[in-house]
Amino acid sequence: MSKLFARIVGYFGNRNLVGVDKAGNRYFTRKEEIDVKEKRWVLFRGEEDSTSIPVEWICWLNGQRKIAPTPEEIMELEARRERVRQNVARLKKEEEEEKRAKEGNARKTSISGKVGGPDLKSFIRQFPDALEGGKVKEASDAMDGTRNSKERATEKAETEQESSEPTGSGASFRPGTWQPPS
Repeated sequence: MSKLFARIVGYFGNRNLVGVDKAGNRYFTRKEEIDVKEKRWVLFRGEEDSTSIPVEWICWLNGQRKIAPTPEEIMELEARRERVRQNVARLKKEEEEEKRAKEGNARKTSISGKVGGPDLKSFIRQFPDALEGGKVKEASDAMDGTRNSKERATEKAETEQESSEPTGSGASFRPGTWQPPS
């Protein structure tokens, strides 16, 4: 029993208070006589919440820092963190203002009607309809009223004769036999 009592008294009598953080948590250290290694621990104020420990103290507890953080260092780091928070808030505000300005410009151009869309008639004329076999061009020409039916028939006959595409389908088709005209 005396050994247990001596160990308890030695444990509490041999500890050194290293510092206190902003939340009121107290940090202690003691030298182990057997291991010659320094033991570090924290006594939480109130509820044991490991997320309430500042990063500097976590580094000290884990042995990543040899010296415990000083109050001046902690105050300097807190001021730096606050500046970073303010800068982040300012940047978010500027981004939102830029986004609103861009949206406002887009709305103005769409409302004024000056934004021209694609010319669909000229776009459709580029591609003959597969189902109608090239009648889209004829239909669009008829809509324009620029040509008569005789001119259209002549042009259609010329395009069919000048075509270098292979003709034939079904049983008469043989792969690899078509050669381009020379």
